[in-house]
Amino acid sequence: MARLTTLSNLALAAGLMLLAQTASAQGGQPLVREVFTCVDAQGRTLTADRPIAACSDREQRVLSPGGTVIRVLGPTLTAREQAEQEERERLAMQEAQRALEERRRARALLVRYPTPAAHDRERTEALAQIDVVIQAARNRVEELAQERTKVDQELEFYGRDLSRAPDSLRRQAEGIEQSTKVQLRFIADQNEEKRRVSARFDEERAQLMRLWPPSVLKGATTPASVSPASPSTRR
Repeated sequence: MARLTTLSNLALAAGLMLLAQTASAQGGQPLVREVFTCVDAQGRTLTADRPIAACSDREQRVLSPGGTVIRVLGPTLTAREQAEQEERERLAMQEAQRALEERRRARALLVRYPTPAAHDRERTEALAQIDVVIQAARNRVEELAQERTKVDQELEFYGRDLSRAPDSLRRQAEGIEQSTKVQLRFIADQNEEKRRVSARFDEERAQLMRLWPPSVLKGATTPASVSPASPSTRR
């Protein structure tokens, strides 16, 4: 084994010397700037002034003319290996971008909500705005109910049978019924929006609890989610 190593080193030295001797120079500067060397499948030490095709499946060292290792080239990849490597690099880049975006969002959250009180205040305001819209829709439902009461009173004359009532009265009753359905759907949609807003604030709060420093968290509490079925959203 020691003899083989010695022979290999001698072969490498001979190769470097041969390249140095055969390279022409201009102005005292050698043309050979780096030397590629490897041990091929037959155990031979090969040297060249460019990547060695016989060692494309194995590691090649790149040496300076003085014999110092500049860099190491890995084996040439097959098409499948190249595709797999590119996929790994793509996934790694995606993960790095995702992590960067998370850090940006975290910084933006801290700027927007420097304290738990600031976050609580915006949650309260956001939910209150939805409550105002819901209450307006409920008021409209009550107005429609009163209008329907008046229609029903007129229908008494026709035995509460719409088919016997005038067209204008039937259209009025149908319009009230349709408008009531629209308002009720709108209220249901707003209650769902309230759930989404509350869930968003809950998610932000959980993240902020990990970002706020202990000095800010001192004495802070985690507010409970507001349910659309709570007294604040049901009459």
